[in-house]
Amino acid sequence: MSRYRVFRTKNDWISFLFDPRSMVVSALLLLALVTLFLFSAALGEIFVHPLDVIKVLIGQGNEINQMVVNSFRMPRILTALFVGIALSVSGAILQGMIRNPLASPDIIGITGGAGVAVVAFLAMFSNEDNALTVSLQWLPLASFIGAIIVGFMVYILAYKNGIAPMTLVLIGIGISLLTQALITMFMILGPIFRASQANIWLTGSVYGSNWAEVKILIPVVLVLFIFSLIISRRINAQELGEEAAAGIGAHLQRDRLIFLALCTALTGAAVAFAGGIGFVGLMAPHIARRLVGSSYGSLIPVSALVGAIVVLGADLVGRTLFSPLEVPAGVFTAAIGAPYFIFLLYKSKQS
Repeated sequence: MSRYRVFRTKNDWISFLFDPRSMVVSALLLLALVTLFLFSAALGEIFVHPLDVIKVLIGQGNEINQMVVNSFRMPRILTALFVGIALSVSGAILQGMIRNPLASPDIIGITGGAGVAVVAFLAMFSNEDNALTVSLQWLPLASFIGAIIVGFMVYILAYKNGIAPMTLVLIGIGISLLTQALITMFMILGPIFRASQANIWLTGSVYGSNWAEVKILIPVVLVLFIFSLIISRRINAQELGEEAAAGIGAHLQRDRLIFLALCTALTGAAVAFAGGIGFVGLMAPHIARRLVGSSYGSLIPVSALVGAIVVLGADLVGRTLFSPLEVPAGVFTAAIGAPYFIFLLYKSKQS
């Protein structure tokens, strides 16, 4: 702990530990993210030179470049970036609350709840002509509500004189299995065309993102991210264990409710606009922990940067490597995340 420094405001409302080394790591990750951002805006069926991308961003590009960058690429780039932030921060908080490195929003059913809502929406509001009877613009709201409902279902079912982290995980796994069954049922009941559409969404993709969605996603994620930083010291207390945390004055059960609500909101916001992009909430906090340690004052922002890089990189590879086909970003995060998850299981078994 000697390498950590304390940041504290005068009124003590905000205080957290940070590692000077983490500032260097954060700066390098931010540089990598900016570079990836420029290449994502530059690469595609129409190549735009990175210098021309910069000109577009400052309002000096020509009309064609402005249309390609601002209208077609920028919404999906920003969506991928903020979805990565939301999922990674959600996973980091959940791992700290449960004190289990294998915890993630996917595993405890929050992502599955959003999936059920989406598939049910597509199945229930499709008529005999395979047309939706309500606007598709309501789909993100349905997804967000589904995630919120499942998050609080997990909390209510796991509550008995407080929340035990292991009970929360086991209940979450059970709810996750239930959501998978419901997803399958609704896909069978709905039209075949809608089942195909739901499959793409469940895999996770930022294809089709638009500025209207971006304007909703960015402020929501920013507010939740800032709140996560403010309460980071409470997460540090959770990792001490119940007796030690209670001994230093932490309100364990109240804080766990706040953490779960925060994780649910972050995950709900992400999957509402990008679908079920998996394993980001598992991988990013682990990578960040290896880079800067376990203090959440550093871990949360570094996890956010890593998550943004992972999702943005997956989307870039998916839309350029197999052009003219576009492979959903969730395919690549799963291809990386599944072996990583197995590695973590093997490592925990060895220890």
